[in-house]
Amino acid sequence: MMKRPGGADFAPGAYVFPGGTVTDDDRAFDDHLRAAAVRELFEEVGILLASGATDTECDRVRQLVSGGEPFGAALAGVGLVPDFDALVLFARWVTPAMLRRRYDARFYLARMPAGQEVRAMEGEVSDWVWISPSRALASREITLVYATRAVLESVAGATDVESLFRRARAQGDVPVVEPRVVQTAAGWEVLRD
Repeated sequence: MMKRPGGADFAPGAYVFPGGTVTDDDRAFDDHLRAAAVRELFEEVGILLASGATDTECDRVRQLVSGGEPFGAALAGVGLVPDFDALVLFARWVTPAMLRRRYDARFYLARMPAGQEVRAMEGEVSDWVWISPSRALASREITLVYATRAVLESVAGATDVESLFRRARAQGDVPVVEPRVVQTAAGWEVLRD
């Protein structure tokens, strides 16, 4: 998980999963959602889901991108192809209709590639941590937004990584979770159906 900087537009000071929006460069791929996930993971924490990518290749892709090369072209220039099969969709959340800024977020599982290290992007990530879902949920030092907390709760009971991946692959169509914000006697509450 990564911590958003204090002045960020989205979730300032909260720990979230790497993510972002689909760009025109992502649309060059058949699966633009997975392309965006691979690119955002790389941009924010330096992890590159591409077969055979080590820190050396990651450094070269970073150099090409910082020189103005689009991400997809930088990958091709280093002889890499995004590994979309490494991403297993397990959750989809759409923010409540009454919010000004809305998101339609997909959450993927993936394994950390061998031969790579986390390299957090300065300015977009103020901290990062490898942590189990149950420890993240119990930590007083980790601020979580509602969807992140709910996604962590949905995987916290997994006994091991293999069973979690099997469960995600077996679910077929991933249901869309679209919570509602309602006013109650106690104040505003987020409800899921």
